[in-house]
Amino acid sequence: MTDYTKLDAWIDAHFDEEVRFLQDLVRVPTDTPPGNNAPHAERTAELIQAFGFEAEKHAVPAQEVKDYGLESITNLIVRRKYGNGGRTVALNAHGDVVPPGEGWTHDPYGGEIDGGSLYGRAAAVSKSDFASFTFAVRALEAVAKPAKGSVELHFTYDEEFGGILGPGWLLAQGLTKPDLMIAAGFSYEVVTAHNGCLQMEVTVRGKMAHAAIPTTGVDALQGAVHILNALYAQNTLYQQVTSKVEGITHPYLNVGRIEGGTNTNVVPGKVVFKLDRRMIPEENPVEVEATIRKVIADAAAQMPGITVDIKRMLLANSMKPLAGNKPLVDAIQKHGQELFGEPIKAMGTPLYTDVRLYGEAGIPGVIYGAGPRTVLESHAKRNDERVVLEDLRRATKVVARTLSDLLS
Repeated sequence: MTDYTKLDAWIDAHFDEEVRFLQDLVRVPTDTPPGNNAPHAERTAELIQAFGFEAEKHAVPAQEVKDYGLESITNLIVRRKYGNGGRTVALNAHGDVVPPGEGWTHDPYGGEIDGGSLYGRAAAVSKSDFASFTFAVRALEAVAKPAKGSVELHFTYDEEFGGILGPGWLLAQGLTKPDLMIAAGFSYEVVTAHNGCLQMEVTVRGKMAHAAIPTTGVDALQGAVHILNALYAQNTLYQQVTSKVEGITHPYLNVGRIEGGTNTNVVPGKVVFKLDRRMIPEENPVEVEATIRKVIADAAAQMPGITVDIKRMLLANSMKPLAGNKPLVDAIQKHGQELFGEPIKAMGTPLYTDVRLYGEAGIPGVIYGAGPRTVLESHAKRNDERVVLEDLRRATKVVARTLSDLLS
């Protein structure tokens, strides 16, 4: 009986417990905004204490969190040291998640199981990997008993806003410096690169007036429409810029929110819209931002009386593959293929994540965890988010085996 078989058997024997753990995590809301995430960290620390894991609670200063636009953040680090020498491998999953929205057929905080899937906001992204990573480490310690190296669990709470007060804060404070890291992901691919993201808030100002005498005002909405048309024209051009990274196509732009005006019978004096620009790994974020600002300014200049204010909300760099990630990729691909019965491709993803912050600190990492083939299948950020329990079970085994390889 190989150690892998024993690892797998331990996970099978404790899988009901792993599912209950995930249900407990889903039942504590972490809607971001508003971003009151400390209670979830407290609950996580309490639950894993029952497994003999002591979580260090690193609360980000309240004023810093408030200035950032959130309510509370406590990041957790669990350090498991097995002996002198060897690698330190970090496993990172984020607990913060977008609010549920409408259209659910299951309670978004119920952790209900239906048809072999567990439903709930963050069930797939990424509370499922709080479970897969925790139980992989438990299996490792129960069966493989590594003699050297260490594992760290990083449970953080600022992915939705960019990660600066999550992994970024832990790294900046010097609280961790692992040799390798695996971040929450899906089971059928190992991600080695991802897009960057620029988010901006554009305020378009004109002059309010009574709708009966519109010539006495300047219509901010007409100005915004002209600017939006210029941005959408730019978006069409992006299709000609292609990435060499498999899984990533071309840059694109989305305007996700727009608001303005005061009443139906008033010429709108102000319109605000928020845009999201995804950057492929080959692009330079400074140049991308400068180009967007120029497109907006040039379009505004063509509309007499219109002024614009452009505020950057987020700049998340892309994740580029670091040479040292090969041991991670090799181990996950080997065990993934054996357990899932199909090749696990190493590729890029159009998402952006806070994993890039580890890469920027020189820590090679990959994205891998419990989930389906695509974000669409998981319903992440939509109604009825779910994780297939069999994917959770097998991903836990892949991670446990990978840790065993890396620490042997």
